[in-house]
Amino acid sequence: MKEIKTDPDKSPAEAIDLTTANSDVSTIDTCIKHAREIKAEQLALIKSKDYDFAPEFKDMTIQLYLLGVMWKFAGNLGNVDDARELAFTALKTMLIQDRMSKQKAVKRIEFLRKMSKIADDHDALAVAIGYESVSGDNSLAEVFDHYVDDMQVSGAFWRLYDRGRKIMLYGGLFVAFVVVWFVTLFMPGNSTIATFAAGLIAAALFVIPVFLIGIFMYRTKIKKAKQANELNS
Repeated sequence: MKEIKTDPDKSPAEAIDLTTANSDVSTIDTCIKHAREIKAEQLALIKSKDYDFAPEFKDMTIQLYLLGVMWKFAGNLGNVDDARELAFTALKTMLIQDRMSKQKAVKRIEFLRKMSKIADDHDALAVAIGYESVSGDNSLAEVFDHYVDDMQVSGAFWRLYDRGRKIMLYGGLFVAFVVVWFVTLFMPGNSTIATFAAGLIAAALFVIPVFLIGIFMYRTKIKKAKQANELNS
């Protein structure tokens, strides 16, 4: 048996804790390596499918899938007390390795922890399929195929939202600038506060209708998508 060398200045309990911590780090590194291999393999398999999803949804789905992959892998190692929790730790470490700040990684894991469970404490689809996946299968495609007809996570819908947001931002700023310029040039007697107030009011009169139109388009598209799904089912 290999002798474990301990620091003479540390108590036996502290030495055991240090050995356990080193073991956990090794397990986490192994889980991350396995997850990266599976991720590369699965992304190559879905490359030809040209899925068009919102970037945030796509990233979240892949991360939840990898959570399931690492959860099963850690459990199969046999030396982990809580494989699911270790998978979350490994995923956070993986995000940090991918140049996400530690603070953002912590918040991301909190978000993924909430999204990993659905009603009745069941695992989310991506987590469950990731857990049951085996090397070389099309499990990630199976997850994405489930959401292909979901308008709310489509890339086209996300791009429409992004354009609408930019129109409201830049359009509102432009209108406010024009009004402030007009008031300053042709109504010089107004105070600075009154001039800026006029600009803000003008911007609001532009942004609010655009926002309401966007909400109407959103509801219309979602309603049509639901009707189409009901007809197909």
